[in-house]
Amino acid sequence: MTDESDARSTSSSGSSSEEEVQAQPTKKQRTVPPPLEIAPTADAAHSAIQKQSASASIIGNTNNKSNRLIVLLDQAKLETIKNRKGNYELLNCDDHRDICKKKLKKDPKEFRPDICHQELLALLDSPINKAGLLQVFIRTSRNVLIELHPSVRIPRTYKRFAGLMVQLLHKMKIKASDNGTTLMKVIKNPFSQHLPVGTRVYGMSCKGLLYSPHNLAKQLVPLDPNSSDEGQSQVCFIIGAMAAGHVTTEDHPYIEKMFSISEYPLSGASAINRILGSIENQWAIV
Repeated sequence: MTDESDARSTSSSGSSSEEEVQAQPTKKQRTVPPPLEIAPTADAAHSAIQKQSASASIIGNTNNKSNRLIVLLDQAKLETIKNRKGNYELLNCDDHRDICKKKLKKDPKEFRPDICHQELLALLDSPINKAGLLQVFIRTSRNVLIELHPSVRIPRTYKRFAGLMVQLLHKMKIKASDNGTTLMKVIKNPFSQHLPVGTRVYGMSCKGLLYSPHNLAKQLVPLDPNSSDEGQSQVCFIIGAMAAGHVTTEDHPYIEKMFSISEYPLSGASAINRILGSIENQWAIV
């Protein structure tokens, strides 16, 4: 309150006549610094998402000229299995170790749906998603393609996330209970047909060309997400969601180049945070 009163007194003294100012030449006026710029509130970010995501399929909205960042989580281990009680569960290495070894004849370490869960939290919790400038897809190891609405809220705990994924894989879509918006749905392959025309696709792998996250965003991502310049194309990053292996051009022949953002092996969630942080800095998203 003192700063506001001082600001008012300063403005009122500035509006006085020249005679009054000359009558007190020795009086030193106090200068008040400008207020700090305040970041957008959560409500403002949520309203921005609602305005920019009017339709269920965000990619198909041709009226929006924003250069949304597109991210595909590839090779996610999202498979269902029926337990002894007859209920379906999300197959994972902790609860179904014997089934993986004896029935599926595979290494239980490969079945890590928690990796996809961690990466989804990193993506959907990011400021760039809350600003309505991110579109997320998932491709499972069984080639099931899933599209996510930007307003979807992923459960924080793995147990609830697993139940949601089982429901999605069996019912093919998840709708919001309040307004009926399709939050998650299984869509047709191939993934390339859901990309806007001219989208440049890049793969992320520890074997790719090493770039710092800042330079990667500077070289690949448009400087302004709201620019309508035809020379600026949308960008798609394909990031692995598996415990072992890499994103390959055999699965995605439309990948232009493979990149790495660290000389050390990183978890998927850590790599996502580094990439999105650099793009948010370039797009002035706070």
